[in-house]
Amino acid sequence: MAALKKKKKILKKKVAVKKKIAVKKKVRAVVKRKAVIKKKVVKKVISKKLKVKRKIKVVLKKKSPIHLKRVVHNPIINPDGQKYWESKAAFNPAALYYDGKVHIIYRAIGDTDMSVLGYANSTDGIHVDEHSKELAFYQKSVQPVSRMTPNISYCSGGGWGGGSEDPRLTLLGDKVYLIYTAFDGWGSVRMALTSISLDDFIKRRWDWKKPVLISPPGQIHKNWVLFPEKIKGKYAILHSISPNIMLDYFDDLDELNGENFIYSVHQGSPLWATRDRFIRGVGPTPIKTKYGWLVLYHKMEKHETHRYKLWAMLLDSKDPTKILYNSKTPILEPDLWYENEGYKSGVVYSCGAVVKDGKLFVYYGGADKVSCVATADLEKFLKELISSSATKLKRKK
Repeated sequence: MAALKKKKKILKKKVAVKKKIAVKKKVRAVVKRKAVIKKKVVKKVISKKLKVKRKIKVVLKKKSPIHLKRVVHNPIINPDGQKYWESKAAFNPAALYYDGKVHIIYRAIGDTDMSVLGYANSTDGIHVDEHSKELAFYQKSVQPVSRMTPNISYCSGGGWGGGSEDPRLTLLGDKVYLIYTAFDGWGSVRMALTSISLDDFIKRRWDWKKPVLISPPGQIHKNWVLFPEKIKGKYAILHSISPNIMLDYFDDLDELNGENFIYSVHQGSPLWATRDRFIRGVGPTPIKTKYGWLVLYHKMEKHETHRYKLWAMLLDSKDPTKILYNSKTPILEPDLWYENEGYKSGVVYSCGAVVKDGKLFVYYGGADKVSCVATADLEKFLKELISSSATKLKRKK
């Protein structure tokens, strides 16, 4: 009897073990099936995402017909270690076209960290023919504020020695006007205006008129431009594009004598909160076209607030406060190495544009270090801007 009982126990144990093994096999099979199903689902999700991304790229390409084409020779101006004033950076070029040449004034930073202005020119608009060894302009008397004043929150692109930043050139009659940002390196960022005769400018006799500060003290301002022709018989300076296009008109620019100022949108202004905070300001001097004033400007996007991009709009030729057409998407983005490898990554910053032989040449700084150029057929560019614009206002009859 005892032997039979032992045999039964052994058999029961074997059956129990077999059942456990069978259950484990079933569990493993279920887990495997679930894993296979998950893999299939994940693959489907990934493929869907890829398809969506491809579709988005296609849509973006379709929705972004307005664009500038970079020249293969970029950067066209690099820092020059042989020049003490240009050893670190040569960027943010302004430009004007006269007598078959593009004349370029660009911001330079050297050993002293002071921002000064250099000169170069080009016959074809791309290759630099002459590159001056001498300074074209420097701020001789930046008016410093008291050291008791707190240091302002201002990113100067590396020029912590102060000086003259981000020039804009305007040829009006027989004079060349220069508007730039005057920074004292500590607590004053103001707009300044000077001029020189066209003859002296072309012959590189840098006899500039004594600069005057045209923005009020205690306010930070950048990106102001003088129109290249009078509007309704008056000089016009564009000083804000958000929340509105704002211009001041003058019978004579001598009215800006260092005591009279242009009052624009700034951090203490009631308009500050209503502005588009992604818009950084106007780029080059406006260009007169048969469709209106072509204005390029700097703006970021919500999903890429760390990248400065270039956009375009057309303003009414008689009343430039009216936006006729505005681009939906950027016309130039900081995608190439020379727009990212410098003192400030992800920056295309234009201070100059000219029209030469029906072609638009846009000069810009890359990563706050080098000078570059991008081009487009002007007529095609304007038609694309008009046809794909985000804003289409009817002219008043």
